[in-house]
Amino acid sequence: MTQAVVTRFAPSPTGFLHIGGARTALFNWLFARGRGGTFLLRIEDTDRARSTPEATQAILDGMAWLGLDHDGEVISQFDRADRHAEVANQLLAQGKAYKCFATQEEIAAFREAARAEGRSTLYRSPWRDADPATHPDAPYVVRIKAPQDGETVIRDAVQGDVTIRNDQLDDMVMLRADGTPVYMLAVVVDDHDMGVTHVIRGDDHLNNAARQMMIYDAMEWGVPVWAHIPLIHGADGKKLSKRHGALGAQEYQAMGYPAAGMRNYLARLGWSHGDDEFFTDAQARDWFDLGGIGKSPARFDVKKLESLCGQHMAQADDAALQREIIAFLAAADMDPITISQQDMLLKALPFVKERAKTFPDLLEKAHFSLTSRPITPDEKAAKALDPVSRGILSQLTPQLQTVRWERDTLEAVLNDFAAAQDTKFGKLAGPLRAALAGRAVTPSVFDMMLVLGREETLARLEDAAT
Repeated sequence: MTQAVVTRFAPSPTGFLHIGGARTALFNWLFARGRGGTFLLRIEDTDRARSTPEATQAILDGMAWLGLDHDGEVISQFDRADRHAEVANQLLAQGKAYKCFATQEEIAAFREAARAEGRSTLYRSPWRDADPATHPDAPYVVRIKAPQDGETVIRDAVQGDVTIRNDQLDDMVMLRADGTPVYMLAVVVDDHDMGVTHVIRGDDHLNNAARQMMIYDAMEWGVPVWAHIPLIHGADGKKLSKRHGALGAQEYQAMGYPAAGMRNYLARLGWSHGDDEFFTDAQARDWFDLGGIGKSPARFDVKKLESLCGQHMAQADDAALQREIIAFLAAADMDPITISQQDMLLKALPFVKERAKTFPDLLEKAHFSLTSRPITPDEKAAKALDPVSRGILSQLTPQLQTVRWERDTLEAVLNDFAAAQDTKFGKLAGPLRAALAGRAVTPSVFDMMLVLGREETLARLEDAAT
């Protein structure tokens, strides 16, 4: 029987949910969900000086927006410090770790001398094999005894086999002089205790794997499957940073990108399934595997993101899209829309969602359904409402009083009316757009009339004609 898959996302709560971290969370989520496994969330809050409740909440909010639900309770690494120390002390008792009494000044002097002599600055503690009877009554750290010969092979599902000579590994500190555990120990103990089977994380952690494997080996624990994924770069090929634009997941929510589009784009950022670009969540869960992750850094491309977001909005359920737009307005700290506006927006979505790429873009297209009388046309639209156009609209209004309010009938009536005015419908479109939306660029006049309904359409035309 194969072992059930358990993945985890383990961010440090020192800021927002970075877009790179969001992709790591997504990869872990997809891998677990596609295999009926478990996806866990651990907050690595051992750095008390930099960890904040606000940052933790930002991570939770970002994951909630992306729809990355986790199993079980959120785990705090800091709360497990006693368990981490217990493992270090167990290794100490077994002779696989030792007390090191070297001071920071002694270590610095060693490294300075090594640099001057052209030797390795990797610190070798004189306390590794010291007789406990010689131990002074002084502060100490607990170091693991690293293997001193041979090689450590990291069998990575993305990077392939990565070999590191053991003489390049130092005796890593596990417990500081104040007895607190270091991050490198905490990660291993937590992953083991949580039953993590696959560690999917950024390749900036690749070198950590060899050091962490020392603890797995010393404790005789099974090593998880490693999968170190390349980082995300900007379009210029350099590591993604503020100069490339927004970095936080919630920034993208506030800019109006739909979550489904962001999930699709992040999944494709470094992973591929043939030539497929657009796919659903269900397809992503079915298709995602570690073998599809490339070794080279992915490049963030806003145009591709917008293209995928547009495709997802076009295919979205209208009610779900309406709910996400309402959430976007809150995230962007914009004025909420009223219940009546929500109803009108829902009617308008089928006519406007197919050509929008972000929610601000969509809301601009749906402006006609959200505005209320009296409508003030913008500068360009106002030019279409000259006295002649107003007179034409006043003649048109009575002819719409009793017709069937359906597209074919409305098209026939307006085309006949244009012919009677010795013109084409295109000449009527400008004044109609200005009257119905106050804009020169709008959805189809017929779409707007169907969304607004007879009473509101006639009222707007009458307002514009006067």
